[in-house]
Amino acid sequence: MGWWQINADTLAASRFVLSPLAETFAALKLLHSGAAAHPGERAWLDARLPGYRARLAADPVTARLVRAGLGRDWIADFLTPAPRDGETFEEGVARVRAADPGAARAHLTVSLAGPLPAVLDRDDLPERAAALLEHIWTEAVRPDWDRRRRVLEADVVARIAQVSRGGWAAVLDSLRPGRTRWLGDNRLQVNLHEYPPREIAGAELLFVPVTPKGGWVSWEEPGRYALVYPCAGALADPGARTVPAGLGALLGPARAAVLVLLDSPLSTTQLVAVTGQGLGSVGRHLKVLLDAGLVERRRAGRSVLYERTAAGTVLVEASRRTDTYRS
Repeated sequence: MGWWQINADTLAASRFVLSPLAETFAALKLLHSGAAAHPGERAWLDARLPGYRARLAADPVTARLVRAGLGRDWIADFLTPAPRDGETFEEGVARVRAADPGAARAHLTVSLAGPLPAVLDRDDLPERAAALLEHIWTEAVRPDWDRRRRVLEADVVARIAQVSRGGWAAVLDSLRPGRTRWLGDNRLQVNLHEYPPREIAGAELLFVPVTPKGGWVSWEEPGRYALVYPCAGALADPGARTVPAGLGALLGPARAAVLVLLDSPLSTTQLVAVTGQGLGSVGRHLKVLLDAGLVERRRAGRSVLYERTAAGTVLVEASRRTDTYRS
């Protein structure tokens, strides 16, 4: 397994950041695999795959670059520069384009775990990679970036609240279950690869959510390290937000939708963003659910977060079982 040696100060100073470039690279990985994690991703793939495959069919060199760069066990480092806080997509992809061609070829030999094919022994690989990422951003990510950003922001709010409830160990274990884990003794497992540990005490440590399943690590030695992880639960999977019919009939569809979402803590602002309901409507729904004992609220820093109570969870799960039984 791969792990990073960190100290308490590094972990305390770590932060969550959003990255349009990371989201675009995650979309590239999804397009490359063609394997959807839920019906929402399946619909997205069905709409985007034909154009993506047509572009690669017209550019065999870039198609070979994608296959080599994503590899089987390791991603070529130049494709995934460590995100920077507040960086735009254009700023991020410019760093891909500026990668040293010789370094890019060396990174590809690592991801291939073998010699570089002759077709990739060229100096324009960073330019080709950047152009493909620009295409995916323009055609497949930017059109719904506002929605994606709301989901990413909601995930960050939930993770920060989890820190206050269960500490960093619980958060780190849940980022990529089975891959990330707090090992104790200042050691953070970041993947399952058998690579030497890295000492990153004093470096900038970033946690970066993306909406597709998957994840990776990236770094700019010696000062910046990033762990990219998939959003979890109802935020990432629209199908998980389906309101059981009985619950919708009991509470009303809009109020039931709020209750379903609150399996993890969210603020009023995040609920407005994810549900598409107005601020006043969400506020009224929350008051009714609070009065009924189905949700609870607490303060986390400057935010007030809402989450289902045990009674609220029992109601949602019972309604789901009823729907399953009837179907």
